[in-house]
Amino acid sequence: MLQNELYYTLALLQVEGVGDILAKKLIQQCGSAEEIFKSKNTSLARIDGVGKSLLKNLQNKTIFQKAEKELFFIEQENLTTLFYQDQNYPEKLKHCFDSPVLLFQSGNIDLTNPKIISIVGTRQITTYGNEFTKKLIEELAPLNPIIVSGFAYGVDIVSHQTAIDFKLQTIGVLAHGLNQIYPKTHKKYMAKMEENGGFLTEFWSHSKPDRENFVKRNRIVAGISEATIVIESAEKGGSLITAQIANDYNREVFAVPGRTTDKYSQGCNNLIKTQRAHVLTSTADLIYILNWELQKKEQKTIQKQLFVTLTEEEQKIYNYLQNKENEGIDIISLDCEIPIFKTSSILLSMELKGVIRPLPGKLFEVI
Repeated sequence: MLQNELYYTLALLQVEGVGDILAKKLIQQCGSAEEIFKSKNTSLARIDGVGKSLLKNLQNKTIFQKAEKELFFIEQENLTTLFYQDQNYPEKLKHCFDSPVLLFQSGNIDLTNPKIISIVGTRQITTYGNEFTKKLIEELAPLNPIIVSGFAYGVDIVSHQTAIDFKLQTIGVLAHGLNQIYPKTHKKYMAKMEENGGFLTEFWSHSKPDRENFVKRNRIVAGISEATIVIESAEKGGSLITAQIANDYNREVFAVPGRTTDKYSQGCNNLIKTQRAHVLTSTADLIYILNWELQKKEQKTIQKQLFVTLTEEEQKIYNYLQNKENEGIDIISLDCEIPIFKTSSILLSMELKGVIRPLPGKLFEVI
């Protein structure tokens, strides 16, 4: 984004009464942020949502002073700005009607990888939640996903740390400006985060981590990814808001079930009970529903690591399915020259061993 256009976009976002939705409408109608300020009031007044009060606010000179100050901060800190019409803006977030016009970025973030998941949950993470989060990310590591979270205590920081441990790109979406970090105790993780990933925020340098900012940033966490995973949550919590936004954006939502007596499983259990989230009991659940696939060499590695022993006929079917995307039981029986009644029981045995899985339409594929 050119410096001049960034300057006017920053100014526009400081106009009282202009939010992300109206800002996009104005830019679309006028062609650019700069053209908005050059347009006549009579032209602007024809745009839905523009009234006398807004026209007056557009003439406020202090917005340009604020824009100039923020532009200086951006240049001084060598931050990257992501404009919603630009190619480097997160692709999935572009399609969210209320996504930020501008995002500020630090670190080395590469969003060309389409496999992006957001992991959220309580700040009071339990041993159960801790272990599940670590195991999930470890088992997803061969697929090289980007792990997004909010850099808060609990589930967030465990997700970021585990992603770092397995050399996965991880992004912290912040509820304040990039001139600070919250919580302060997490400052020690910043350098590692920015080596492979980094931080995103819509908030300016003067913005503090106010309560309403956390709710607002949740839409970025939900909108940037293919799926949102709620590890643990009490009956009420910020992660449930993120799950609701993800549902509103028509994204996949997963929740880890827990005992009905566990305080920090109540939110997840309710999401599942009300059919607002898929049940997540293993990594395979996520891979299956998102239709992510391991490369063949990675499939072989997993089989070896699990020390699965296959019979001669099971191995024959396994080798056959490895060369197919998926196949029906009748064709498997025919091509492998195994009677259909026997093929059925063999496939069931292989499914129980965790080397294949059934698909809709009586199809099977290798895990």
